[in-house]
Amino acid sequence: MGQEQSPGRPELTVVPNGAGEGQALRDETEPLAGTVLLLSGPNLSLLGQRQPEIYGHLTLDDHVATATRAAAQHGLSLEHVRSEYEGALVEAVHGARRRVAAIVVNAGALTHYSWALHDALAAFEGPVVELHLSHPGRREPWRRLSVVTPVATGVIAGFGGDGYRLAMDAVASLLRARRA
Repeated sequence: MGQEQSPGRPELTVVPNGAGEGQALRDETEPLAGTVLLLSGPNLSLLGQRQPEIYGHLTLDDHVATATRAAAQHGLSLEHVRSEYEGALVEAVHGARRRVAAIVVNAGALTHYSWALHDALAAFEGPVVELHLSHPGRREPWRRLSVVTPVATGVIAGFGGDGYRLAMDAVASLLRARRA
């Protein structure tokens, strides 16, 4: 189960919105406590089968396992919600408010048009990391618009399966910076 790289140059952008702007991500070893909600949108259940030349051969279960291990290394637990339906993801975000420390979201196609998901994430008070296996900026023009990005603390794109580990590392760093 080796990690696979998506085509195109990777992009790692962690740009804090608002408070904490300009702070570098920290690499501290002190364990954290809390839960991270990982959201998986439409068609991600087809990972490993759908367009492996773009998304790789690993399944969503493989990626969730990677995220779970990475979260545990930081003392965090992971809760995963996958749905083909926008409303289910919006409800998961609403249910996460004041309950989880951070959200990592790979919204699939909802990334490009779900203003409902945008609004739900905007109401979440913790860090939000937007995640993409491929690099949307190097793909079809319609994929270049993300309605999630304006409410995300940062974006990780183009690192293939490694993005799930990187997202957990970024969440841990952002949580540590908040408590410092």
